[in-house]
Amino acid sequence: MGGFALLILGFGLVLLLEGLAFALAPSRIEEVLDLLRRLPAETRRTIGIAAMALGLALIWLARHLGA
Repeated sequence: MGGFALLILGFGLVLLLEGLAFALAPSRIEEVLDLLRRLPAETRRTIGIAAMALGLALIWLARHLGA
């Protein structure tokens, strides 16, 4: 699979999961956003960096498993 096709696949998966969350639990989204607003900016930044690192690790693992 080429790089551009993999990029499109990644965006598609993100949109699928985000849409699923909005479709299945729209009221919970508001609660989660309120929780995020109450967190300090540094905590949100740390969560974002951790999510990026986990995503990168999963991409690396998928590529090395032959996906």
